[in-house]
Amino acid sequence: MSDRLVTLITAPERMVADAIADALVERRHAACVNIVPGLTSVYRWDGRIERDEEWLLVAKTTRSAYPGLEACVLDLHPDELPEILAMPIATGLAGYLAWVGAQTEPQG
Repeated sequence: MSDRLVTLITAPERMVADAIADALVERRHAACVNIVPGLTSVYRWDGRIERDEEWLLVAKTTRSAYPGLEACVLDLHPDELPEILAMPIATGLAGYLAWVGAQTEPQG
């Protein structure tokens, strides 16, 4: 099994999504982040059903880079409890998965 992950993160507005995506790639916590507009989230919060327009970030990372990704999102995200979900990538194009690993390795 690959140590590569795909991570889903929601953001309440485009500026927040851009800031998180830029920071994740710049700090090598993610190799690539796709920003998908037009997401509607329906959820229960504080006993009420909420409906919000959000932006979806799809970040490709590794298990070893994930703790930094999570910490970075928590630092930059305005929500009290942001959505951060990571799922293993079972398989994929070998060259792309190698690139994800190379882009998330610490430099120095």
